Amino acid sequence: MSGQKPSLKSGGSPQSRFQVDVVTEASSADGCKPPEEARGRSRVVGFLDAGALGSAMDIGLPPDVSYDPDAARSDSVSLHSTGTGHTHVSDSHSNTYYMRTFGHNTIDAVPNIDFYRHTAATLGEKLTRPSLSELHDELDKDPFEDGLANGEEPSVAEEAAAALRAKEAKGGTIKFGWVKGVLIRCMLNIWGVMLFIRMSWIVGQAGIGLTIAIILMATVVTTITGLSTSAIATNGFVRGGGAYYLISRSLGPEFGGSIGLIFAFANAVAVAMYVVGFAETVVEMLSDVDALMTDELNDIRIVGTLTVILLLGISVAGMEWEAKIVLLVILLAAIANYFIGSFISTESKEPKGFFGYQSAIFLENLGPDFRDEETFFSMFAIFFPAATGILAGANISGDLTVSFTREDSATQLAIYPVYGSKWLPPPPSGSCIVRDATGDHNDTVSDTVNCTDAACTLGYDFSICKEGGCQYGLINDFQVLGLVSGFGPLISAGIFSATLSSALASLVSAPKVFQALCKDNIYPGLGVFAKGYGKNNEPLRGYVLTFCIGLAFILIAELNIIAPIISNFFLASYALINFSVFHASLANSPGWRPSFKYFNKWVSLAGAILCCVVMFVINWWAALVTLLIVLALYIYVSYKKPDVNWGSSTQALIYNQALTHCMNLTGVEGPRQELQCLVLAGYPNSRPALLQLVNSFTKNVGLMVCAHVRMVGSEPPEPAGAYFIHSIHCLPLYVCIYLHTTSVGVQAVGLGRLKPNTLVMGFKNNWSDGDMREVEIYINTIHDAFDLQYGVVILRLRDGLDVSHIQGQGAVFFSPPPPPCPSGRRPPHVLALCVPPQQFKKKQGKGTIDVWWLFDDGGLTLLIPFLLTNGSKWGDCRIRVFIGGKINRIDHDRRAMATLLSRFRIDFSDIHVLGDINTKPKKHKELVEPYRLREDDMEQEAAERLKAQEPWRITDNELELYKAKNNRQIRLNELLKEHSAAAKLIVMSMPLARKGTVSSALYMCWLETLSRDVPPLLLVRGNHQSVLTFYS
Repeated sequence: MSGQKPSLKSGGSPQSRFQVDVVTEASSADGCKPPEEARGRSRVVGFLDAGALGSAMDIGLPPDVSYDPDAARSDSVSLHSTGTGHTHVSDSHSNTYYMRTFGHNTIDAVPNIDFYRHTAATLGEKLTRPSLSELHDELDKDPFEDGLANGEEPSVAEEAAAALRAKEAKGGTIKFGWVKGVLIRCMLNIWGVMLFIRMSWIVGQAGIGLTIAIILMATVVTTITGLSTSAIATNGFVRGGGAYYLISRSLGPEFGGSIGLIFAFANAVAVAMYVVGFAETVVEMLSDVDALMTDELNDIRIVGTLTVILLLGISVAGMEWEAKIVLLVILLAAIANYFIGSFISTESKEPKGFFGYQSAIFLENLGPDFRDEETFFSMFAIFFPAATGILAGANISGDLTVSFTREDSATQLAIYPVYGSKWLPPPPSGSCIVRDATGDHNDTVSDTVNCTDAACTLGYDFSICKEGGCQYGLINDFQVLGLVSGFGPLISAGIFSATLSSALASLVSAPKVFQALCKDNIYPGLGVFAKGYGKNNEPLRGYVLTFCIGLAFILIAELNIIAPIISNFFLASYALINFSVFHASLANSPGWRPSFKYFNKWVSLAGAILCCVVMFVINWWAALVTLLIVLALYIYVSYKKPDVNWGSSTQALIYNQALTHCMNLTGVEGPRQELQCLVLAGYPNSRPALLQLVNSFTKNVGLMVCAHVRMVGSEPPEPAGAYFIHSIHCLPLYVCIYLHTTSVGVQAVGLGRLKPNTLVMGFKNNWSDGDMREVEIYINTIHDAFDLQYGVVILRLRDGLDVSHIQGQGAVFFSPPPPPCPSGRRPPHVLALCVPPQQFKKKQGKGTIDVWWLFDDGGLTLLIPFLLTNGSKWGDCRIRVFIGGKINRIDHDRRAMATLLSRFRIDFSDIHVLGDINTKPKKHKELVEPYRLREDDMEQEAAERLKAQEPWRITDNELELYKAKNNRQIRLNELLKEHSAAAKLIVMSMPLARKGTVSSALYMCWLETLSRDVPPLLLVRGNHQSVLTFYS
């Protein structure tokens, strides 16, 4: 049985061509497991050689797979080959790989979610479905040609994914569920420092009515942003990076990269805000017992510095230290303590302004009393950081057990009632406490004092506070909640839990967002912060950077200064999130399919506009600076064009616009004057000079398609072609087409009016040394272009265009473009690459472009030089025009051409009329001799047979018939060397050869004779349709 193959019975199906290696879920030392544990999972190692397989016992077939040399049967095991030799294991339905799909055994895969995962997916194994070649190609194809069986190594991405899975299986990373990772974290941020330390002060400044308006405005902003966040988050799998990941994958790296830096910076500054809030409370407690170290401001700096150092140590120790439920319990107890205390009024608190619920106080505090140049929007700026808690869970999206699914979106919505609880503190504060109080029991109302405010009606005279200096009341005391509460220390404990937990959350969030940004490698030099440490991949370097930023702002020691800075950056982030949803919905991309449906693109747009308006109203110059920073980062990323493919809505919208404009263009009738080039460049990095020159006269004015037409049966191209084109700063479309003939490929390119009308190719320098059949194909390509009414442009350089002989064949296919060539010691092959292939990449400087417009082809010969001189590289060059004429009317021909050029509005430096083109040249028969048929030296039948076999042969009649034309090409080459030897570029009318009359060898001899040993030469022949016009 060693020479037989196992197969699966399926009604007499032929023998299986795959080796089935059964993989159990868990293996024991002796390999013995119950049969049911070995069922349902299988992997295919590869195709089998004859005699390469042992018996059925050797491969360990499970009990439900019977071995039979003719057929086999299985109810749970089916077959799969990745085509790469990699052993991928997956579950399809009920833990099987591929079932007997549609009634028979097949390697055609049923739908499976694991096919759509990224290579480094953490929630499942990336699987590879059978390729189309495996399902469609003939069975005699070498099965090991692309796999590991051929000795290839796994890709870097696959190795990284395997290492990540092994690391997680060994170490067990710490993940958070939706309660601890989202709900508790958001609650701790929402009930944060502003609720305990600044809410009462805002009520004193803005009054109860405007304070509720501030909360309402913040609620509108955060509600709209929360809906937008849920929509983006449920539109696919969300990795680490929080808001940065959401925006970058929705709007693209340009917006995502810019807002990612700002959002990470805002979270770093938020650390300072929470720590300063904590330090304020500590210093207030020290002041009450007269234990200040220096003064209040410096003590805040000292306490804040020590606190942030402690928090840094906790964050480095691991995320399991934060987001504890006990902190939330303390916070809730402190809030309840505040409301209970508001009903307990004591005489000892009255001198400090607390009188319990009083209608007089409520009415007095209902309206605003702004002081120290504060305004409604300055109060909003100080309050708004309390609203940023809605993204606290999103900021650690990479550390959640599951990223945002529908349940997580519902969790986000469940947080809004919690946020609505912020509406409750203002009425008690405004109804129980007056704005100013002295704290002195002796400041009671006397008969001699005319006092009308609320405190006077309650027996106290605090009118002295109008002169300043009072320490109590809503406006003067930031620790009012402790005064109102039933048990003051519990309020302090609530402040500590709120500030420290929020500071710790921001200290963790900022590095996580920054790490995700650095991993995407959008900005150079930031990769050092992408490295993670430990089982949780902690960004320790990011922690240190966040610590430094936070410490710098802690030294400001003014909460009212830090809060508006944070508000500005968070509003910018929220504006981008809302705009992302609007943009994605407007683009209507098929990839925009959020499972969360409770959003509207116009509401998201209104939210984005509201955020921007509020930014500018709060502080117009800070908003302007933020906008300029975002714009600068956007321009940089747009210019750099990072190598990412995130399927952003920006790309989708551009596609929709392009499609719409293309459809509108299709219906436009009229003369076509656009230059639309199809460049036959082969592998793009083998002919860089051709691409650079064509790009110079098509950039921003015409279409350029870089085509690689390959014969059927060639190896697949490398994706580096498009990369190389962009690396040399060319912007054509790149397409590789597999066809039997070049002419079919030429016709296949284009869409509607966006279709090439000019074929550009390089001159075949080695034609005389190679196979003449290739020359026949080359010349037929020119004939096919003319048959299709294309113009033809051929570029010849003295040293040739193809640099593959310098780079090496493998480098042409697989290597990136050659490096820049500054002065210094370079290898010889690099120096060789720096001269001819790159000569059109640099600015050409002063010189001439000589246009030999010998035949009217519709003006293409003249249009290309004009477009070149309009660009920056050729802008310093002057156009000289050479035309044919008669000796006795040279002046007339010159004036006629000058008139024509002026009407075409084309600047020129000189016009030369050549009256001696038809002068007999020197004899030059050596070039055509090897390709003559010489029918006089053989019998007629043999000559006809040889002509049929080698159609490029030149007959004696053909040579005699085109003797004058042969001489003309030789003479023109002599004139080129005489008049244009110093030109930067020569653009010349290309001679035409009648199809079926002029042999390929003779036509090639014409082109060779005409273009030999001259400066860079463009042979141009338009399609004889006008591309120049007199009219506007």
